[in-house]
Parts: sequence; structure tokens; C-alpha cells
Amino acid sequence: MLSVDERQDLAERFIAQAILAPSSHNTQPWWFRVAGQDIDLFADRTRALPVNDPEDRELTLSCGCALMNLRIAVASHNDEFRVELLPDPEDPDWLARLTVISGGAIAASEAGLAECIPLRQTYRKPFADRPIEPFVIDALIEAARAEKAWLQPLMTPEARQKAAALVAESDVLQWGDPRWRRELAAWMHPRRRGDGLAVSNWSGPIAQWVVRTLDMGRSMGSQDKDLAESAPLLALLGSGQEDVRGWLEAGQGLQRVLLTARQLGLQASYLNQPLQVQSLRPEVQKLLEGTGSPQILLRLGYPLEEVPPSPRRPVESVIVNM
Repeated sequence: MLSVDERQDLAERFIAQAILAPSSHNTQPWWFRVAGQDIDLFADRTRALPVNDPEDRELTLSCGCALMNLRIAVASHNDEFRVELLPDPEDPDWLARLTVISGGAIAASEAGLAECIPLRQTYRKPFADRPIEPFVIDALIEAARAEKAWLQPLMTPEARQKAAALVAESDVLQWGDPRWRRELAAWMHPRRRGDGLAVSNWSGPIAQWVVRTLDMGRSMGSQDKDLAESAPLLALLGSGQEDVRGWLEAGQGLQRVLLTARQLGLQASYLNQPLQVQSLRPEVQKLLEGTGSPQILLRLGYPLEEVPPSPRRPVESVIVNM
């Protein structure tokens, strides 16, 4: 039987893995409450992006990614767990409760992904000119399905070209909105801050001014279109339903896909702009072969180099103890 201090230390170790999850603009929109064997996950709405993500959809997806990491961290400690989504209908910020069951039967498929958590990084550069093998794509599809999500690779030239064109169009629309540019600039922080989009101390203010002031939609659209067209794999990831539970399930599916991809030598980045622009979401929907709600547009491939990890806040800053 662990002491109170030992349980607390262990919970902090689990949460330290959870917060390595990806989030829009690296906002890290979560906090955790530890009470005995329970670890509760809450949305931190103070870190929301009201222009980029007005419904907190991507915020919830990010919290789902953190929950997946938390599950994996617990499993890698040879502990069983129980997860309850949306435990209290009266508290919309309380997204999940994970209860640790020491000495239970672990989920081996989750435990095996633990070593990939710190290795997964968003890779925004061009990928190696190397095709992704069919068995790898099948593994990614199964990883999403394991979490009640789905992954649809865009395999035809027509689908890829349409997706790339939507990315370029959405870049123009977003950068043309001064509110969106101001919100982006506000999350450009020196690395020492531990969150946001890392910029250097000396060039940060200049970069913020440029983003706030200049509409770079066409140049960014051209750049992102090239990244989409050259990616070895473009894929849509989505949920069966368009609500908070569906977003949480899609977030867990996304993180399992990202970690499975890393385990197989891949990295990924996001081209979510067409899903962030409400008027373009129906066009993304037309790319689906079946039904469902697309949530993420991924580009995947084999990285040419290692990229530094995104900054993270200290684990103690996201924990509240009971």
C-alpha cells in the first residue's frame, strides 16, 4: 500500500506524461485534480482560443490527447485504470476521471506506447521522399478505431489536391482576419514561458508585430499547400458524433495514432485550417468516403531530422490537490 506522499509523487509522474500532449498554439489548456486514486482532467478555458476555436472543439481534442497519455503512463506502471468521461453534467469543465487500480490487469497495447510520448513532436518541415507502407497505414487506422475514432487516408490525387487547395484557401481567410492574427501573435512567447509558439527573446517582439500587422495569407497558403501536396500521407481523423464526448474520443484516437506513428518511425503535423473555418467544413466533409465528423487533417511522413520539443509548463503548475 502506497503512502499519501508516494501516491502524490506517482500521480505527478503520470501527469508529467499527460501534459506532453499536443495543443493548438501550444496553449496546454488543461489542469488536473488529484484525490487519492483519482486523477481528474479539467478544461482550462482561460487558455481557450475564441477566434481560432470558438466552440472549444480543438481545446477538447487536446484534452483528449492528454487523457490518452495519462492512460498510457498509468498502464506503463503496471496499473489498471478506469476512465469515466464527463463525470458531472453540471460541470462542463470536468472532462474525465481516471481511477488507478493498483495491481490490476494492464492494457499492454497502451503500455507499449509509453516510450513514444516524449519522442512525438509536431514536424512542420518537409518529410523524406519515402512512401508509407500499407501495413503502417493499416496500423494507424486501427489505432484510431481502438478509441471509437476513425482515420481516413486521402489516397486519390483528386482528394489530396482538393485538401491542399482548401488549406490554402483557409490560410487566406484566417490571415485576412485581424482578430485571428492578434490571437496568434498573443501566443508567441519566449521559450522560458513554457507555453505558446516559441520565439527568441530578441526577435519575438518583431515577429509578433509582423503577425499582427501583415496579412500573409497568400504566402502562407502557398507554403502550406506545398506541404500538403508533398506529404507521403494526408489523412482525416474524426469522431462518430459532433459533441464533447465525440471530441474527447477523437482526441484519444488522435494521440494513439500519433504515438503509433512515432513507434513506426513517422512524425506528423496538422493542416487543420479548413476545419477551423466554419464555411469550409462542409467542403472537408465531401472528402469523406462515409459518414462521421472530421476533426483533424494530418500530414504524416518520415522525418529528415529531429526537432526540439515544444516548451511545457512545470507539472506542478497544472495540479490541484484535494
